[in-house]
Amino acid sequence: MDPEISILYCSPTPKGIPQRKVHAQLSPLYQRRRLPPPLEERILSDFEERQRKQPWVFNGAKFRLHSVLPDGEAGAREAAEQKKENMNRAGGRKGGESEATLDEPGGLTLHLALTDFLGTNWSGEASALQEKGGQEFGDTQAYLAQPLGVGAALQCKDGRFVMLRRSHRVGEAAGQLDVPGGHPEPKAVAPNIPEEELSLEVLQPELVIRELFSSILAEIRDEVNLPLSTLSEPLLLGIACNHTSAGRPSAEFYVKCSLTSSEVQERYLQGGPEAHESTEIIFLEKEDLLTIENSEIWKELCPSAKGCVKLYLMVREQRPETGLLDIR
Repeated sequence: MDPEISILYCSPTPKGIPQRKVHAQLSPLYQRRRLPPPLEERILSDFEERQRKQPWVFNGAKFRLHSVLPDGEAGAREAAEQKKENMNRAGGRKGGESEATLDEPGGLTLHLALTDFLGTNWSGEASALQEKGGQEFGDTQAYLAQPLGVGAALQCKDGRFVMLRRSHRVGEAAGQLDVPGGHPEPKAVAPNIPEEELSLEVLQPELVIRELFSSILAEIRDEVNLPLSTLSEPLLLGIACNHTSAGRPSAEFYVKCSLTSSEVQERYLQGGPEAHESTEIIFLEKEDLLTIENSEIWKELCPSAKGCVKLYLMVREQRPETGLLDIR
């Protein structure tokens, strides 16, 4: 296993997990632990210094992933039942979602809270924070922000996969190859509430999951300049952790595009809202993706891309890996 990544959760089904089988449980118990005053202020100061050097980097509210709970384990059933109850209160199930589909196996519950962006995970003291969290709470990530990202293995109609060369106007991994991705936004779940006033009380779990799945489509639209109408429903492959950023988690999806790679390239070159984040689009043949870990191009992938590719291979191509899962 590449030391830059690990797999927190892997879909047990060979296609990936649809939105209807993913639940959210929101609780202040899943928030980051506050550090003693000298440490908290020092990390904030370090982040502000980074912003001075990289003015395009910003802070903001994100979803904090505390842990995941596969269906069938204690607590997961409760989340699914709560979802049923909320849907019945709202006037019934929507989108063809029957009680049977809510009961089918292979889903999971995400334990989420709100957090700031990257100050702790990007801190030069992140390793010390992990050690401190492990000693005090039995959780190495207790003091870390752990903002949940999203990424996609995006496959074109002709079978080729999309990679983007990151520009030098990004917060990390400049010049490396990445998959389309970004972050789900809490402010999108409660658009009428100022970001600084967001709280767990105003966020509905079902809408949080909807934002998680829709955010990856929005990132593909904005980064690759593809109409949403050309993109399939995302399927969750799993969650990967970036160990160059203290184990920061990212939900990785599989998305199919109805355009060929030539058509996708044409759209990309026209430029989308986030065209400044990349300088080049690259297409990988499926055959090359299957052997990518043994190729030179693997060294060009940033950790988020490695995690996404690894999960695609494990789930869609059923490439077994042992000793990888670390479900907290």
